[in-house]
Amino acid sequence: MIKRLVLWGVVLVFAACGPRSADRGGRTVIQNKGSDTLVNVAQAWAEKYKEIDPSVAVAVTGGGSGTGISALINGTVDIANASRKMKEKEMEMARGNGVEPVEWVVGYDALAVYLHPSNPTSSFELSQLADIYAEDGSTENWSDLEVEIEGCKGGEIVRVSRQNNSGTYVYFKEAVLGKGRDYKLGSLDMHGSKDVVDLVEKTPCAIGFSGLAYATDHVKMPCISESQDGDCVEPSSQSAIDRTYPIARPLFMYTAGQPEGAIKVYLEWILSSRGQCILQDKGYAPIREFECS
Repeated sequence: MIKRLVLWGVVLVFAACGPRSADRGGRTVIQNKGSDTLVNVAQAWAEKYKEIDPSVAVAVTGGGSGTGISALINGTVDIANASRKMKEKEMEMARGNGVEPVEWVVGYDALAVYLHPSNPTSSFELSQLADIYAEDGSTENWSDLEVEIEGCKGGEIVRVSRQNNSGTYVYFKEAVLGKGRDYKLGSLDMHGSKDVVDLVEKTPCAIGFSGLAYATDHVKMPCISESQDGDCVEPSSQSAIDRTYPIARPLFMYTAGQPEGAIKVYLEWILSSRGQCILQDKGYAPIREFECS
């Protein structure tokens, strides 16, 4: 009977530890999953943290904000990365599973609009973007915007978007299309943030949106204004920090309850100057200004 009680106690201890596990080297493994917007910096954090604490390994996978949040709800991940806030129905589902999500803002991102280099467009108003992407929008051809693009036969706008489990997809819908409006059918919905930029680079007729961290020298990023009379602001780390860029957004990590042990220490490191300087180096905006060498 005593042996049974001891064994049951051990089982409870491991259950309380959640999805964390140990690898062959005996290291604590933190499972981190979610947003493709955050996956680059999350991998950079994980790589650097090996040097900070060799006894902890952080296993990072992408898949989209919805994928990470679902894993948190189901108790199969320690930290969920998200480029959008959790929805109330997701919070309720988590609580129904005995999980109390705790939100951490780990940085900011300017959600950039990407164009092919041959596209002469240098600016957009939010209403113009909505008219391109929203289901009731009338802009279907670049000629509707009085734009001619070399190599864009027919002039039809190729809309590049993300899949609906993406936080970027959800945020753009809320911030640009507006409440109650949905996307037009017929867009090219990409699995990852990098895929959006890669496709726009190869497609003269295309327009897409993705995180600033995925910008390359082979695409253009127009400035964005909230209205015809508003200032047109270019996407940058600084315009994300001061929120002058109209579609800047916070980036989140979610934990199941208040973190403890290795997870708590890892999150504190991410929010410290060392972690935030890595984030800034990857093209995101830190939660506040830090001195980075």
